[in-house]
Amino acid sequence: MAVKKSTGGSRTKKIGNPAAGKKAAQSDRKLQRDAEQRRKRTQQSKPKVQGAVQAGARAYPAPPLPKQHQTKPGIESELEPRPQYQAPAYRGSAKLENMVALITGGDSGIGRAVAVLFAREGADVAIVYLSEDADAQETGRAVEAEGRRALLIPGDVTSSAFCQEAVRSTVEEFGRLDILVNNAAFQEHAAALEDITDEQLDRTFRTNIFGYFYMARAALPHLGKGSSIINSGSVTGIQGSKELLDYSSTKGAIHTFTKSLSQNVLERGIRVNCVAPGPVWTPLNPADQDAEKVAKFGRDVPMKRPAQPEEVAPSYVFLAAPVCSSYITGEILPVLGGSEGG
Repeated sequence: MAVKKSTGGSRTKKIGNPAAGKKAAQSDRKLQRDAEQRRKRTQQSKPKVQGAVQAGARAYPAPPLPKQHQTKPGIESELEPRPQYQAPAYRGSAKLENMVALITGGDSGIGRAVAVLFAREGADVAIVYLSEDADAQETGRAVEAEGRRALLIPGDVTSSAFCQEAVRSTVEEFGRLDILVNNAAFQEHAAALEDITDEQLDRTFRTNIFGYFYMARAALPHLGKGSSIINSGSVTGIQGSKELLDYSSTKGAIHTFTKSLSQNVLERGIRVNCVAPGPVWTPLNPADQDAEKVAKFGRDVPMKRPAQPEEVAPSYVFLAAPVCSSYITGEILPVLGGSEGG
């Protein structure tokens, strides 16, 4: 049987509405041209941001900051410029009326700013710290200036016995405990994993995660419905940090501890959340890095500056106040000075 040979040419069928397709393509090109022109106009008229972004109630310091270095644990009164913690534009509204809070690392930095705003919202505050008596006393005076009582408790949160005693002293002094803020931290940069000694590794984990466990375990028998635990995490626990291997690991552990503990105590009506800040101007970093790096601290975030403690503290108020966050538990709240985008 003879096979008919192909005479050549395309055998692909072409159906549909070619005119409509061409019309849509022309429309797409017009939209493209118009959008490109708008982008050019916007770029030409867009104001150029000079330096750091200021979006708050007052202006905050930005790099370059004065070169400085401190020995651990760092003294807030010796920082230049002084961290801003008083939040003069923040108005209290009795969100924490007659509650009692215990804040570790409450003598300075974020802990101090949180203590002040908690007091402004009506809470008495127990302040746990290592040995920075002058800083702790200034925090105590700031709490009292808000019309509330302050209790200073020096000691080491790496000791389970001390954590038990700190909670016991708080309850004896104020009669109750409603809010625990785990905020104490140890941090030391290292260029390589091999540079992290056993001693440093032990201190970082015992302060940053063992201490959180110890304090939460001591506090829980005194907490009831409407109470809360707030842990201080970190951007390093979200993104990692190549020179803070041990510190970042503990912050990641804190984030997971937050989620796990929130599930464990949910039926008791106790909420557990975490604030994860980016760079904040506190004694922690000048007591860790050399003076040259301190001068550039915070410049790499989108806002091009470190946060001041008073900019972070309202997040803790929000998570502590049942009137604000009664349906929020097990969450990590990032406060990062903006997110990187394309």
